[in-house]
Amino acid sequence: MSRAEQFQELRSLLFSIAYRILGSVSEAEDAVQETWLRFEATATEPRSAKAFLSATVTRISIDVLRSARVRREEYVGPWLPEPLLADPYQDPERSAELADSLSMAALVLLERLSPLERAVFVLREVFDFGFPEVASAVGRSEAACRQLVVRARRHMAAGRPRFEADRKEREELASRFFDALREGDVAGLQTLLAADVSMVSDSGGKAPRLAKAVIGAQNVARLLASVFPRMALIGVTGEPHEVNGQPGAIFRDRDGKVLHTLTLDVLDGQIQTVRAVINPDKLGHMGPVADAWAIDREVRQARRTTH
Repeated sequence: MSRAEQFQELRSLLFSIAYRILGSVSEAEDAVQETWLRFEATATEPRSAKAFLSATVTRISIDVLRSARVRREEYVGPWLPEPLLADPYQDPERSAELADSLSMAALVLLERLSPLERAVFVLREVFDFGFPEVASAVGRSEAACRQLVVRARRHMAAGRPRFEADRKEREELASRFFDALREGDVAGLQTLLAADVSMVSDSGGKAPRLAKAVIGAQNVARLLASVFPRMALIGVTGEPHEVNGQPGAIFRDRDGKVLHTLTLDVLDGQIQTVRAVINPDKLGHMGPVADAWAIDREVRQARRTTH
């Protein structure tokens, strides 16, 4: 196989590693592209293309994450990962680990780890790399990597997200949620939400926030029922779609441009968390992005004329 063919065969794995380390589709794609350039420029033929490419994309991702962490500390409002509509890498033997690690809840939790802990955790716990490969990828001893994994596991276990195992039940609940949302049915929404449900929206200061963090079934139901039917009046539509492996939707303006995504964490037959990504910088990989400020003004105008 040529280098280009070897790289193409492993590309989905490399993206999936980079995305879990970075929580950003655009940065993960850049890391994969940089990995190809380094592979192409290597004078000697690596013994294992998979080991070489995985190590390279991991090191690049660690460097990118170190500089990104400074920006994330100064981020306006809550930070959420860039929504991923489908993971290109599939492995039936690791499907549970891959799905869990892709969720918004897990990626937010991974933010608590140092870049090195995060990389080691992703390679070892999610993709099941052996410790010799992990050590080689991050440039640390195997003993040091084992300690990093133990620390990372401890951090992750403290806030470990758990989800409804039955996919059909999750999808049915999500369908009822989006029906109630369209109708502005406060009572209907409230029955689907956990008592301590929270709603988080990430606008990064670059779009109107749906709200600051809102907690409690009644508060979240009222907010959702007040905002979404008004948006529907000006042509905003919600298209149910799995987002980061969880039930969700993509909302678009009347021209089909992406306005924001919603994802739902479902556990014990109830919605535990609703997450909205509205920051336009995080939506561009899904297509043309709507002008959220213009839509907000239009919604306010529509509200004034109907009162």
